[in-house]
Amino acid sequence: MKRTIKKVAVLGSGIMGSRIACHFANIGVEVLLLDIAPKELTAAEQAKGLDLSDKRVKNRIVDSSLQNALKSNPSPIYSKSVLHQISTGNFADNMKDITSCDWIIEVVVENLEIKKSVFDQVEQYRKPGTLIASNTSGIPIHLMAEGRSEDFKKHFCGTHFFNPPRYLRLLEIIPTPYTDPEIIDFLLEYGDLYLGKTTVLCKDTPAFIANRVGVFSIMSLLHLVQKLDLTVEEVDKFSGPALGRPKSATFRTSDVVGLDTMINVANGLVQNAPNDESKDAFVLPDYVKKMQENKWLGDKTSQGFYKKVKDKDGKSEILSLDLKTLEYKPQQKVKSTTLDETKKIDNLQERMRVYAKGKDKAGEFFRISFAGLFEYVSNRIPEISDELYRIDDAMRAGFGWELGPFEVWDAIGVKEGIEIMEQHGKKPALWVNDMLSSGNASFYKIENGIKQYYDIPTKTYKTIPGRDSYIILDNIRPTKTIWKNKGTTLTDLGDGILNLEFHTKMNTIDGEVLAGINKAIDIAEKSYKGLVIGNDAANFSAGANVGMIFMMAVEQEWDEVNMAIKMFQDTSMRIRHSAIPVILAPHNLTLGGGCEFCLHADHVQLYAETYMGLVEFGVGLIPGGGGSKEFALRASDEFKEGQIDQNILKDRFLTIAMAKVSTSALEAFELGYLQTGKFSITMNRDRLISDAKTKALDLANAGYSAPVPRKDVKVLGNSGLGMVYAGANSMRSGNYISEYDQKISQKLGYVMCGGDLSAPTIVNEQYLLDLEREAFVSLCTERKTLERIQSIITGGKPLRN
Repeated sequence: MKRTIKKVAVLGSGIMGSRIACHFANIGVEVLLLDIAPKELTAAEQAKGLDLSDKRVKNRIVDSSLQNALKSNPSPIYSKSVLHQISTGNFADNMKDITSCDWIIEVVVENLEIKKSVFDQVEQYRKPGTLIASNTSGIPIHLMAEGRSEDFKKHFCGTHFFNPPRYLRLLEIIPTPYTDPEIIDFLLEYGDLYLGKTTVLCKDTPAFIANRVGVFSIMSLLHLVQKLDLTVEEVDKFSGPALGRPKSATFRTSDVVGLDTMINVANGLVQNAPNDESKDAFVLPDYVKKMQENKWLGDKTSQGFYKKVKDKDGKSEILSLDLKTLEYKPQQKVKSTTLDETKKIDNLQERMRVYAKGKDKAGEFFRISFAGLFEYVSNRIPEISDELYRIDDAMRAGFGWELGPFEVWDAIGVKEGIEIMEQHGKKPALWVNDMLSSGNASFYKIENGIKQYYDIPTKTYKTIPGRDSYIILDNIRPTKTIWKNKGTTLTDLGDGILNLEFHTKMNTIDGEVLAGINKAIDIAEKSYKGLVIGNDAANFSAGANVGMIFMMAVEQEWDEVNMAIKMFQDTSMRIRHSAIPVILAPHNLTLGGGCEFCLHADHVQLYAETYMGLVEFGVGLIPGGGGSKEFALRASDEFKEGQIDQNILKDRFLTIAMAKVSTSALEAFELGYLQTGKFSITMNRDRLISDAKTKALDLANAGYSAPVPRKDVKVLGNSGLGMVYAGANSMRSGNYISEYDQKISQKLGYVMCGGDLSAPTIVNEQYLLDLEREAFVSLCTERKTLERIQSIITGGKPLRN
């Protein structure tokens, strides 16, 4: 049966329900968000003479919840334009409307009886065949299915989103014994393709997979603190980015999520997993019990493991909790030889090996914590999952770990991991030793660029289902690289398409990257069909390497600056006018020069979470890699008979002048960084390179021909400059901008208006590029620009004479 999701009902509008509704709206699905009707009037409603039958009263809870979600930061929506997808209502009046929905998701309070009563109402109105799911995080799924109709049970399962649903990629799918396998297959694929999730099939066991393992890991650390005499600062330093974990690490994460949330899961596991051999780890340490009594639950109570206070000068200071005395104290700097060693290593797998051999407290922390974690996850198979890769997937997508536990174990070596375990009184499950005995030395291996996992029952390696359609550059780079330099690698994606990835810090753009792009296009034009520019790093590109510009400017090598910017512009234009289609595949931060490359691509295949912008104003410059020219060109294309051209130019000008950065791919389009018909959005980050390759093939096979340089760009000259100067002068007079910001604004206006022209004029692209480059170089001569650049490079230290 072909199934299409056009409309979803979300029952329950609390923190999770309202945000799940927003994420479905993000992908263009119509949403009906319902909640209970109030039983009492508020004072404000009474003052207005309203009664309980008034729609405004009946929908107060749901409407208030949705508005609270929309005010949250980060935002649950890609753009305000998606809000029309959501309609609200209440159970009493609008439960009947679920008959038009294709998927019904229950997200009410974690109480089995309340959930059952909601399902009683659902059964009255739900049309046969409609998907029905619960977002519970702890109630056994099969208990909710008991007593329901056969059709209900066949189409029912758990769908556990993680909060916030837009940003955390995990979606756990939990079937009951009655769930139709086709429903599970559909949800696994739908979550992947359309919701952008890492979908993980779970068994109906306490806390499912991610919370079971994640809370074990956190609770183990809470106990380890006492054993190793660790401070809050040390734990968060040892268990943060150096370990491939989020910056919030352990205790800061607890403060953000809420200590009570973790306590509830831990207490639930003590009660519901009596046969767990490590159940003692879930028993709360005394200091955690005391924090619970004191209501030191984290951000929601303004103090937890950390507390923000004002010092005697009125400045904010964040104190940390002394776990021995339970008193707050100034944070202490953490020193560790092992951590210092890991800072030198970009490759996370290599970093794990350094951690494992560390001779200080950080090394001991690693060995003891992972000895317990390795034992725990190996013993959870087949209890919570039959396949080991699902545990790693869940931890990466749900808790933000860059490596799952089995991947860390592989990184340090399975045999070496067992030796560490034995040193600390731990041992792996028998199947791990059986794996080694059968000649298999790792949990994963790469075969023909595809990642395979060790399948325990067959003692063989199998391809992870669905992953054969992913292109993971780390997996293919060793065998498919055809050219590289210090800053880039060119890889053969197959079918005549190449991929160029950057390897500089934050993927900033320097001479090596520019040379790499030009070389990649040379090779592609000679022997291939198309080129993708994309990578698997944390961000696509933070923009140009301003440090390089700074050094040349300090030395007053103006010819060198001019040449560097000319090369940047020429590279942007090479992307646009090459003989083969060039597809840009940005994700996450795509700033400055990275954005400028996208402006010149034949097509932009971007991840939904792409934060794109021309931010050069922040360092006292204007976009110099073709971005200023391109916005003038796009403004020209938008000039229409009967409209005021200056208003269109103003919108384009302000996007650059205010350094606007999109909060999503959709908003990047609304800001003008993307053009209709020349971009596509990929919801699942893991599919981005594959989708970009497909687009390159589509353009090549359709008979691609390169666009010709434009000679028909209308610029407004002095009529536009007058608007820019008047606006900048007004902002300066009101002290909204500095005198130097006023100067930068005038420089940008000069470029976008085509210079000092007495009347609107038709010019070509190169004319605008020359103006752009001249303005950029002139700003580099300004001390204010150098001070701003150095402030970024040095963290605010003043410029020396």
